[in-house]
Amino acid sequence: MNTKQRIIAAAALLATAVGANAAVSADEAKALGTTLTAVGAEKAGNKDGTIPEYSGGLTTPPASYVKGSGIRPDPYASEKPLFSIDAKNLDKYADKLTEGAKAMMKKYPGYRIDVYPSHRSAAFPAYVLDNSVKNATRCKTIEEGLGLDSACYGGVPFPIPKSGIEVMWNVQTHFNGAAVEFRAKTHYVDASGRVVQSADFNGYLESPYYDPSKTSAEILMWQRGDQLLARSAGNAAMFADYLNPVATGRRAWSYSPGQRRVRISPDFAYDTPTDSSGGVQVFDESSTFSGKMDRFDFKLVGKKEVYMPYNSYKLYYDSKVVDILKPNFVNPDLNRFELHRVWVVEATLKPGKRHIYSKRVFYVDEDQGGVMAETYDASGKLWRVIMNYTAPSYEVPAPLSIMISHYDLVNGIYVLISHTGEYYGVKHPEPRPSKFWTPDSLAGSGIR
Repeated sequence: MNTKQRIIAAAALLATAVGANAAVSADEAKALGTTLTAVGAEKAGNKDGTIPEYSGGLTTPPASYVKGSGIRPDPYASEKPLFSIDAKNLDKYADKLTEGAKAMMKKYPGYRIDVYPSHRSAAFPAYVLDNSVKNATRCKTIEEGLGLDSACYGGVPFPIPKSGIEVMWNVQTHFNGAAVEFRAKTHYVDASGRVVQSADFNGYLESPYYDPSKTSAEILMWQRGDQLLARSAGNAAMFADYLNPVATGRRAWSYSPGQRRVRISPDFAYDTPTDSSGGVQVFDESSTFSGKMDRFDFKLVGKKEVYMPYNSYKLYYDSKVVDILKPNFVNPDLNRFELHRVWVVEATLKPGKRHIYSKRVFYVDEDQGGVMAETYDASGKLWRVIMNYTAPSYEVPAPLSIMISHYDLVNGIYVLISHTGEYYGVKHPEPRPSKFWTPDSLAGSGIR
């Protein structure tokens, strides 16, 4: 490790130790809206010109967009890849590839990354930008970093993060819009290339934290899925995450038409595998990471430039499952990568805590547009690679990111979760009545 690397590492460790519950000073916050964007990204582009200056994000729909539609035409559909990266030339681009991307290329000779021009398309409503700036000086963590103070509201909680756990709170408060509704499919592909549809569901996300009609919130996020696939039709599940998960942990319920009753589901957390993922995803890596953060130490490593999935309109809205799901990986022809700056957070399992992963590495877009991750097994070997796909809802605006893939490098299985392209896309309705988010409502949605 050279001198510069030691200084960066020491600074990150110091921030982790002393900055976990501190808001930034008023002087530091002055950078927001000047050298930094309102959500804390560097406003300037990079010195090579391969990452552009931030100019407000994508807020104007293409002429072909139909107002009120859940289908969003690709504003960059005419662009061609600048170059491609695979196992043959990965050494040339290694400094901007994640360890997960390198491992994919080494394991699967046909895997490649097509790199397109970078567009900093993530954009937010004015009230989210305003609250993000205010959160810089008012928002703190509580419960040794495991909860958010009640002053946090309506924007990115830590636009100038000082610790890894603050970056992860930014991940957990990702703005998909105050409310989201969609119908989607989930499939996993086994090592032989066999495609298995594991879910067809109506999905609902709602974030009281981002409700523009309120000025505070106890609940961070509601999530609900009503199953439609024949073998599981009528099953439904719902859970709520709170700003202070120490005081109020994840509350989860499930409904089975066979039993005709709603059950509390305490296992919807940590490393319990999700039913529809073929065992490749666990509950606390929904949306790359969600839930209580008490089992890991999160270290802010720093910032770097990496190639990541971005502006994935083709995957969301203009591709069928049969074209997307190829043996071993998502079809590279449909998968757009761009160069972006990311925060790098390394999570290591705390002594005495249990989890199937010993280490996790997160790559968080500085514009709050998307996340990638890698997970490691108990022996420290790279195990799984996670890619979260972003396709901003430019009419809201919101950097929508609900579709995700998980690759198991050991078993050769991967899963694509929440593909919306064969239905009505993704809509942003008004927040639903509170009775929708009750166990009785969950039972009422089931087929008896």
